[in-house]
Amino acid sequence: MTALLEVTDLHAGYGPIEVLHGLNLEVAEGEVVVILGANGAGKTTTIRAISGTIPRRGAISMAGHDIGHTSADAIVRHGVAQVPQGRGTFPDLTVEDNLRVGAYVRSDELEEDLDTWFGVFPRLAERRDQKAGGLSGGEQQMLAIARALMSRPKLLLCDEPSLGLAPLITKEMFEVIGRLNRDQGLSVLLVEQNANLAIKIAHRVYLLETGRIVASGTADEISKDDSIRKAYLGY
Repeated sequence: MTALLEVTDLHAGYGPIEVLHGLNLEVAEGEVVVILGANGAGKTTTIRAISGTIPRRGAISMAGHDIGHTSADAIVRHGVAQVPQGRGTFPDLTVEDNLRVGAYVRSDELEEDLDTWFGVFPRLAERRDQKAGGLSGGEQQMLAIARALMSRPKLLLCDEPSLGLAPLITKEMFEVIGRLNRDQGLSVLLVEQNANLAIKIAHRVYLLETGRIVASGTADEISKDDSIRKAYLGY
Protein backbone atom coordinates (compact mmCIF):
# COMPACT_ATOMS: atom_id res chain seq x y z
CA MET A 1 0.00 0.00 0.00
CA THR A 2 1.10 3.57 -0.70
CA ALA A 3 2.17 5.57 2.35
CA LEU A 4 -0.15 8.50 3.01
CA LEU A 5 1.47 9.79 6.20
CA GLU A 6 5.18 9.34 6.88
CA VAL A 7 6.74 10.48 10.16
CA THR A 8 10.51 10.29 10.61
CA ASP A 9 12.60 11.15 13.69
CA LEU A 10 9.79 13.13 15.32
CA HIS A 11 10.68 15.08 18.46
CA ALA A 12 8.11 17.15 20.35
CA GLY A 13 7.24 18.33 23.82
CA TYR A 14 6.23 21.26 25.95
CA GLY A 15 8.72 24.01 26.70
CA PRO A 16 12.02 22.47 27.79
CA ILE A 17 10.46 19.03 28.32
CA GLU A 18 10.83 16.65 25.36
CA VAL A 19 8.09 14.00 25.29
CA LEU A 20 8.73 12.31 21.93
CA HIS A 21 12.25 11.05 21.24
CA GLY A 22 12.59 10.30 17.54
CA LEU A 23 9.35 8.59 16.49
CA ASN A 24 9.08 6.83 13.14
CA LEU A 25 5.67 5.72 11.89
CA GLU A 26 3.51 5.68 8.81
CA VAL A 27 -0.09 5.27 7.75
CA ALA A 28 -0.90 3.81 4.33
CA GLU A 29 -3.84 4.85 2.20
CA GLY A 30 -6.99 3.14 3.44
CA GLU A 31 -5.36 1.90 6.63
CA VAL A 32 -6.33 2.12 10.30
CA VAL A 33 -3.23 2.44 12.47
CA VAL A 34 -3.49 2.39 16.25
CA ILE A 35 -0.97 3.70 18.75
CA LEU A 36 -1.28 1.99 22.12
CA GLY A 37 0.41 3.06 25.31
CA ALA A 38 -0.10 3.87 28.97
CA ASN A 39 -0.92 7.32 30.33
CA GLY A 40 2.07 9.58 29.84
CA ALA A 41 3.54 7.54 26.99
CA GLY A 42 3.18 10.43 24.54
CA LYS A 43 0.12 9.40 22.55
CA THR A 44 -1.64 12.76 22.65
CA THR A 45 1.64 14.57 22.03
CA THR A 46 2.10 12.48 18.88
CA ILE A 47 -1.30 13.53 17.53
CA ARG A 48 -0.70 17.17 18.40
CA ALA A 49 2.72 17.16 16.77
CA ILE A 50 1.40 15.66 13.53
CA SER A 51 -1.50 18.11 13.42
CA GLY A 52 0.83 21.06 14.00
CA THR A 53 -0.70 22.29 17.24
CA ILE A 54 2.58 22.07 19.19
CA PRO A 55 6.20 22.74 18.16
CA ARG A 56 7.99 19.70 16.71
CA ARG A 57 11.16 18.63 14.95
CA GLY A 58 11.56 15.93 12.35
CA ALA A 59 10.09 15.06 8.98
CA ILE A 60 6.35 14.73 8.45
CA SER A 61 5.02 14.02 4.97
CA MET A 62 1.35 13.88 3.96
CA ALA A 63 0.59 12.50 0.49
CA GLY A 64 4.10 13.47 -0.58
CA HIS A 65 3.89 17.02 0.81
CA ASP A 66 6.18 18.21 3.60
CA ILE A 67 3.96 19.33 6.50
CA GLY A 68 6.62 19.19 9.20
CA HIS A 69 6.99 22.96 9.24
CA THR A 70 3.43 23.83 8.29
CA SER A 71 0.79 25.60 10.37
CA ALA A 72 -2.15 23.68 11.78
CA ASP A 73 -4.71 25.26 9.44
CA ALA A 74 -2.54 24.54 6.39
CA ILE A 75 -2.23 20.90 7.51
CA VAL A 76 -6.04 20.66 7.45
CA ARG A 77 -5.91 21.90 3.86
CA HIS A 78 -3.50 19.05 3.09
CA GLY A 79 -6.24 16.59 4.11
CA VAL A 80 -5.60 15.96 7.82
CA ALA A 81 -8.42 16.39 10.36
CA GLN A 82 -8.16 15.91 14.11
CA VAL A 83 -10.68 14.70 16.67
CA PRO A 84 -9.05 16.04 19.84
CA GLN A 85 -9.07 14.46 23.25
CA GLY A 86 -12.01 15.85 25.21
CA ARG A 87 -13.98 16.41 21.99
CA GLY A 88 -13.44 20.20 21.74
CA THR A 89 -16.90 21.06 20.45
CA PHE A 90 -18.15 24.64 20.62
CA PRO A 91 -20.77 24.48 23.39
CA ASP A 92 -22.57 27.72 22.54
CA LEU A 93 -23.01 26.82 18.87
CA THR A 94 -25.71 24.51 17.58
CA VAL A 95 -24.90 21.04 16.32
CA GLU A 96 -25.32 22.20 12.72
CA ASP A 97 -23.12 25.25 13.23
CA ASN A 98 -20.41 23.08 14.78
CA LEU A 99 -20.46 20.97 11.63
CA ARG A 100 -20.25 24.04 9.43
CA VAL A 101 -17.22 25.24 11.39
CA GLY A 102 -15.55 21.92 10.55
CA ALA A 103 -15.81 22.79 6.87
CA TYR A 104 -14.07 26.16 7.14
CA VAL A 105 -11.39 25.13 4.61
CA ARG A 106 -14.03 24.49 1.94
CA SER A 107 -15.84 26.91 -0.35
CA ASP A 108 -18.34 24.54 -1.94
CA GLU A 109 -21.88 23.74 -0.84
CA LEU A 110 -22.10 21.82 2.41
CA GLU A 111 -25.68 20.57 2.39
CA GLU A 112 -24.87 17.17 0.90
CA ASP A 113 -22.20 16.49 3.52
CA LEU A 114 -24.49 17.69 6.31
CA ASP A 115 -27.08 15.19 5.12
CA THR A 116 -24.42 12.46 4.95
CA TRP A 117 -23.21 12.88 8.51
CA PHE A 118 -26.68 13.39 9.92
CA GLY A 119 -27.46 10.05 8.27
CA VAL A 120 -24.43 8.39 9.87
CA PHE A 121 -25.23 9.94 13.26
CA PRO A 122 -29.05 10.17 13.44
CA ARG A 123 -28.93 11.40 17.03
CA LEU A 124 -27.15 14.51 15.78
CA ALA A 125 -29.87 15.01 13.18
CA GLU A 126 -32.45 14.96 15.96
CA ARG A 127 -30.47 17.67 17.76
CA ARG A 128 -29.24 19.75 14.83
CA ASP A 129 -30.67 23.00 16.28
CA GLN A 130 -29.62 22.25 19.86
CA LYS A 131 -26.54 23.84 21.40
CA ALA A 132 -23.64 21.39 21.59
CA GLY A 133 -23.13 22.09 25.29
CA GLY A 134 -26.41 20.32 26.03
CA LEU A 135 -25.39 17.05 24.36
CA SER A 136 -24.35 13.93 26.23
CA GLY A 137 -20.71 12.89 26.18
CA GLY A 138 -21.36 10.28 23.51
CA GLU A 139 -23.26 12.74 21.34
CA GLN A 140 -20.46 15.27 21.67
CA GLN A 141 -17.96 12.65 20.54
CA MET A 142 -20.15 11.87 17.53
CA LEU A 143 -20.27 15.60 16.79
CA ALA A 144 -16.49 15.92 17.08
CA ILE A 145 -15.99 13.08 14.57
CA ALA A 146 -18.61 14.42 12.16
CA ARG A 147 -17.17 17.94 12.43
CA ALA A 148 -13.70 16.66 11.52
CA LEU A 149 -15.12 14.75 8.55
CA MET A 150 -16.78 17.90 7.20
CA SER A 151 -13.38 18.98 5.88
CA ARG A 152 -13.35 15.82 3.70
CA PRO A 153 -10.00 14.63 5.07
CA LYS A 154 -7.79 11.92 3.65
CA LEU A 155 -6.52 11.15 7.15
CA LEU A 156 -8.45 11.30 10.43
CA LEU A 157 -6.46 11.69 13.66
CA CYS A 158 -8.42 10.43 16.68
CA ASP A 159 -7.18 11.11 20.19
CA GLU A 160 -8.70 8.80 22.83
CA PRO A 161 -12.25 8.70 21.39
CA SER A 162 -13.42 6.40 24.21
CA LEU A 163 -12.42 8.80 26.99
CA GLY A 164 -15.24 9.23 29.49
CA LEU A 165 -17.78 7.27 27.49
CA ALA A 166 -19.96 4.37 28.57
CA PRO A 167 -18.91 0.97 27.15
CA LEU A 168 -21.89 0.69 24.76
CA ILE A 169 -21.28 4.18 23.35
CA THR A 170 -17.57 3.40 23.01
CA LYS A 171 -18.36 0.22 21.08
CA GLU A 172 -20.68 2.16 18.78
CA MET A 173 -18.01 4.80 18.19
CA PHE A 174 -15.42 2.24 17.14
CA GLU A 175 -17.92 0.54 14.87
CA VAL A 176 -18.54 3.86 13.11
CA ILE A 177 -14.80 4.50 12.65
CA GLY A 178 -14.31 0.98 11.30
CA ARG A 179 -17.24 1.39 8.91
CA LEU A 180 -15.92 4.71 7.60
CA ASN A 181 -12.62 3.01 6.87
CA ARG A 182 -14.21 0.01 5.13
CA ASP A 183 -16.90 1.86 3.18
CA GLN A 184 -15.14 5.11 2.32
CA GLY A 185 -11.48 4.14 2.46
CA LEU A 186 -10.80 6.74 5.15
CA SER A 187 -7.32 6.43 6.61
CA VAL A 188 -7.20 6.70 10.40
CA LEU A 189 -4.47 7.20 12.99
CA LEU A 190 -5.98 6.40 16.36
CA VAL A 191 -4.45 6.70 19.82
CA GLU A 192 -6.33 4.81 22.47
CA GLN A 193 -6.13 3.17 25.89
CA ASN A 194 -9.00 0.78 25.19
CA ALA A 195 -6.66 -1.62 23.43
CA ASN A 196 -9.14 -4.46 22.97
CA LEU A 197 -11.61 -2.39 20.96
CA ALA A 198 -8.98 -0.43 19.07
CA ILE A 199 -7.09 -3.48 17.88
CA LYS A 200 -10.28 -4.97 16.39
CA ILE A 201 -10.48 -2.24 13.76
CA ALA A 202 -6.71 -1.82 13.27
CA HIS A 203 -4.59 -2.99 10.36
CA ARG A 204 -1.35 -2.19 12.16
CA VAL A 205 -0.33 -1.24 15.70
CA TYR A 206 2.50 0.74 17.27
CA LEU A 207 3.32 0.43 20.97
CA LEU A 208 4.55 3.64 22.56
CA GLU A 209 6.46 3.83 25.83
CA THR A 210 7.92 7.05 27.28
CA GLY A 211 8.02 8.75 23.92
CA ARG A 212 9.54 5.90 21.93
CA ILE A 213 8.09 3.20 19.69
CA VAL A 214 9.03 -0.10 21.34
CA ALA A 215 7.17 -2.53 19.07
CA SER A 216 5.04 -2.57 15.94
CA GLY A 217 3.29 -5.06 13.71
CA THR A 218 0.00 -6.06 12.20
CA ALA A 219 -2.97 -6.19 14.53
CA ASP A 220 -2.88 -9.99 14.31
CA GLU A 221 0.82 -10.16 15.17
CA ILE A 222 0.44 -7.83 18.14
CA SER A 223 -2.62 -9.62 19.52
CA LYS A 224 -0.84 -12.99 19.33
CA ASP A 225 2.35 -11.85 21.06
CA ASP A 226 2.06 -13.20 24.61
CA SER A 227 4.07 -10.48 26.36
CA ILE A 228 2.32 -7.66 24.51
CA ARG A 229 -1.09 -9.25 24.94
CA LYS A 230 -0.68 -9.53 28.71
CA ALA A 231 0.75 -6.04 29.12
CA TYR A 232 -1.67 -4.16 26.83
CA LEU A 233 -4.70 -6.35 26.22
CA GLY A 234 -5.12 -7.76 29.71
CA TYR A 235 -5.43 -11.48 28.90
